[in-house]
Amino acid sequence: MKKRLLSLVMIAAMSASLVACGGSDGASDGSSNGSGVSITILNSKTEIQTQFEEMAEEYEKATGVHVEVYNADTDTTVASQVATKYASNDPYTINMVDAKDVYSLADDYAYDLSNEDWASHTTAAITVNGKLAGFPVCVEARGILYNADAIKNITGKDFDPASVSTLDDFTALLEELKAGGMEAPVGLLSEYWSLGGHYFSQVYEEQPDPDAFVNSLLAGEEDLASNAKFNELMDSFDTLVKYNYARGSASNADREETSMKLAEGDIAFMFGGNWDWSVINQYDYTENLGMMPVPQNTTDGSNEKLVGGGSKFFFVDNSDSTTDEQRQAALDFLNWLVFDAEGNSFLTEDCALVPAFDNIDSSALDPLSLSVKKYADEGKLIPNYNYLPDDQMTVVGQEIMQKYLDEAMTRDEVAKAVVDYFKTATPIEH
Repeated sequence: MKKRLLSLVMIAAMSASLVACGGSDGASDGSSNGSGVSITILNSKTEIQTQFEEMAEEYEKATGVHVEVYNADTDTTVASQVATKYASNDPYTINMVDAKDVYSLADDYAYDLSNEDWASHTTAAITVNGKLAGFPVCVEARGILYNADAIKNITGKDFDPASVSTLDDFTALLEELKAGGMEAPVGLLSEYWSLGGHYFSQVYEEQPDPDAFVNSLLAGEEDLASNAKFNELMDSFDTLVKYNYARGSASNADREETSMKLAEGDIAFMFGGNWDWSVINQYDYTENLGMMPVPQNTTDGSNEKLVGGGSKFFFVDNSDSTTDEQRQAALDFLNWLVFDAEGNSFLTEDCALVPAFDNIDSSALDPLSLSVKKYADEGKLIPNYNYLPDDQMTVVGQEIMQKYLDEAMTRDEVAKAVVDYFKTATPIEH
């Protein structure tokens, strides 16, 4: 089922042609008629690039606004890509960045969105020094994706995620699946953003005080090797590695193949997020898929919650490089996403995104996103920590966790490498 979609010091490159819909309900006053206007969008959610490009074509037909969507380079940070565009005085009209990038860039580069009609329909927007600068693209969360049908085919019982919230119970189920013929029930993505940006980030986010913990790392005062949460999550990671179908060549595992295996029931579990649906739905997936927290032997309740919240934010360029007409077209486009039925459909059906706005119907969401919405509605989301150093994801992901995934580093070596990294890392002011 094909679907359409729509960080200088910080931002990534992605090309898409988008134009705002002047006739949308709730469009900004003075909305552009669109004809002849061209705007650019940086898309840092690379899994929905195709949907974005298809949406841009349809949007131009309907509004006359030409939208070019640029796909961010996954080999470098979004922040550096955005910085490069500003350095050349050729910024994107609309930038899709992470929350920390909004905080870093808003004062100098973001247009104030405080007067936009959609602002009253979300609690996830980002305000910096009195300026509403970040439009929340979606709500996202991460955890363990599961294929309940694949599990039931072996156990003969309906799968209840709550029954395997501890690592001990999860391991017992993995052994049962293995004994029943599923030789390797787990898939792990080897990309740095998954390992460093998503999995290891939970070590910070699940601390009692994430900010204090990160500051202690930056000050070189944290004994990471003896930290309870670090060890709980690494125990869980070790278990995922042990049962990984690509163990022995994990760094060469293909994301598409891993997603296909989960979709079709060749494996039962994969660490990831609801964004992975855009890959999974390209295959012959079974009916009962979902997402659950990372199983941990812990008493802090984190094994009953996903990690997530507002994820990815648009900011509209406020520099002289963008004309007033282009800026208005960008504002109209944001309103189209929130107030127009086609814009809503693009978010929830084409891109499979959990909307951050209370007026958007979520009934058509995919199974993973419905899991996220359920945990969010129940108040069971551990907030993202948005102030990690800019290169944390790449350094910890590529230089440390990829090696650990390939069993080329010990846990003590991981702890030392992370501590050494933070000693010279640049803090994010906030």
